[in-house]
This record gives sequence, structure tokens and C-alpha cells, in this order.
Amino acid sequence: MSNFLTAELPGTGGNYKQQADDFQVEEIPLYPCSGNGEHLYLWIEKTGVSTRELLSQLCRGLQLKERDIGYAGLKDARARTRQMISIPARCSERLATLQLRNVTILKNQLHGNKLRMGHLAGNRFRICLREVNPQALPRAEEILSMLQQRGVPNRFGEQRYGILGNSAVLGLLLLQERYEEFCRELLGNPQQIRNADWRAAASAYRAGELQQAHRCLPKRMRDERRLLRNLLDGKGHRSACFSLPRNLLRLFLSASQSQLFDQLLTQRLPDLDRLQDGDIAVKHLNGACFRVANAATEQPRIDAFEISPSAPLFGPKALLADGLPGQSERQLLEQNDLTLNSWKLGEGLTMPGERRPLRVPLHEPTVSSAAADSLTLSFSLPKGSYATSVLHEIIK
Repeated sequence: MSNFLTAELPGTGGNYKQQADDFQVEEIPLYPCSGNGEHLYLWIEKTGVSTRELLSQLCRGLQLKERDIGYAGLKDARARTRQMISIPARCSERLATLQLRNVTILKNQLHGNKLRMGHLAGNRFRICLREVNPQALPRAEEILSMLQQRGVPNRFGEQRYGILGNSAVLGLLLLQERYEEFCRELLGNPQQIRNADWRAAASAYRAGELQQAHRCLPKRMRDERRLLRNLLDGKGHRSACFSLPRNLLRLFLSASQSQLFDQLLTQRLPDLDRLQDGDIAVKHLNGACFRVANAATEQPRIDAFEISPSAPLFGPKALLADGLPGQSERQLLEQNDLTLNSWKLGEGLTMPGERRPLRVPLHEPTVSSAAADSLTLSFSLPKGSYATSVLHEIIK
């Protein structure tokens, strides 16, 4: 089974994110600011700062609560990024004295509504690849041409799976009610941890030494410390798990959806631009879905990039396909001892599910080479899609 849509084309090799400027992301706003209203939109540039850290700085500096601040999407910390943030307009006078670390407010404008998650058209990327092979430029040009024609595999990015790459595992353990294993996984595998104190805490936990684990954990690891505190207080593993912040648990559950989606996507490679009878197709214009009774009849709409086949982000409201695609979806649930209702956890943790296209369009791709061993790539993708999907195909 191929792991690439462009499997027949050799890659460029190389790496990225050696420097913050190697990976640049700029949001493409969904709508312009009106110039009037109770919300102030800040066009912000930040370097080496996550969106979560940006929100924390703004809360401290403007004396706001996080719920007062709006944003359209989360941006990587290991990058130079530009994104829109909304704050209450009443805070405008405080901006003059606001001090932010590695963050610059480029401009601000008034608007009538608070910015909401998903209120962006997409993202524009500029990425430098270093230590590429001598044939990198023509190879990248050929790969980008094919991706523009056939679409980019709509994989989830590596950042979706956390610093140890285990967010999806944690989500599945929650869904499978394996709470003791969840606690062990959350503290981490000592062999994967670089931080000495964290590594010592993880080792102590695996040896059953909870007090020692709590003493060793870095103070900044508040969630892990909370989990251990609950266990030390005699609470069961299930209770300790659900004592964690809801947004953190939702992140794990969402990661489990993402990983299962990626597995279904890989099964369809390299034919993400070919329909099968029983597929559920997604219209790129508005996200509407419909069942495909006859794949041959609908294929011209695929070729025109009007529609694409999809796979589920599993959940109680997710539609399952028919035919061979539906068989694959049901088998994957069974293999993981799950049903669609497994994600119906209540208490603010239910993940309803939806269909996600298996491919997305690649817009305005360019590539240039200023040095023999480096490439500069530029392109844009729709919201919810990851640049690492393009890099995966190019670098191989």
C-alpha cells in the first residue's frame, strides 16, 4: 500500500523548521472588517509563540478572560505566523501600553461580531526546505503540478498528535474506557522524553511511586500534576481522568477521530480522485454531502474538482458510506472496539462527527531555489488542511 498520492515521483529530501522563518503561515480572512462595531480585530504577527501562549499574553496584558478573545484557528509555535484576533473594542486604549513577547500588532480595525473558530478562508504558506538533494527543484515542480491537478491528501498534521505523538492514543483509551492505561500514557514513555525531570516522573509513575512522580514533574505540567494529585488522594483512575480540563480531553478525542480518518485516507491512496459506488461525496463549494449511487456518472465532477470522496470523523452524527468504502469504515470501528456512539460521552465531551473530503485543492503553488541545497515553497490551502500534507508528498 502506497503512502503517497505522487508515489511514482521521487522526492526532494530535506528538512524544515530549522529556523522560525523557515515556516511562515498567514491566515486568509473570511471577510473584511466593517470599520464599525463592538469588537476590535487585531492583525498579529508572532514568532515562536503558539496561539495559546498569545491568548495568555493578551489576557494578562489587557485584563481579559480567554472567552473574551476570538480567533479563527490555532497556529504552530515553531513558525512565523500572521493571524487575526478579536478583542472587545473597549480595550483599544490599553493597546498603546501593551507589551507582548515576540508578538507585533500590525494593524487593528473595528467589526460587528466576535471572531469565531473556523472564520477563515484558508492559510497561505511560505516554507524553506534545507539540505535537499541536487534534483530538488524539478522534482518539486513536478510534484506540485500533480498535486494541483489531482488534489492534496487531506491528512491531519503532525501537530495534531501532541509533543509525544500520542494524543490520538489517549483519545482511543478514553473511548475504550481503559483509564489506567490512559494515566500511564499521559505521564509518557520515559524513553521518548528529553526533559530530565519529566522523564524521572514518568519512570517513577511506571514503578508505582506516585509521590516521587508528583515531586519530579515540572511545575508547568499542571494537567499531569492534577491527575497525580487525584490518584494520591485515593480517587480511581476514571475519576482522575475526568478531572482533567474538558478542552484537553476534547483535544484527545478529536485526535482519535483524526487518526482513524488518516487510516481510511491511506487505504484509498493513490486514488483519492476516483469515486467508488457507495461513497459519500463532498461538494467543495459549500461542504454539502451526498451518496454516490453510480461512481462513473459522478466522476466528471471529480475531474472538475467540484466534488471529492470523503471519509468520516467518527461520531454519533457522522454518516457512514455504503459499498466498499462503508465496509472499510465499519471494519475500522470494529477493529478498535468502537461504535459511532462511543464519541457520545456527554458532559461537554461529545464529538458529533462529520464527513471530511479525502483531498483538497492546492492554490497558487510556486517553488524557487536561491541556493543549491534549499528550496522555497509557496502555496495556499483551505481552512482545516495542513501544509505538512504537501511537504509529505514533496520530501518523501
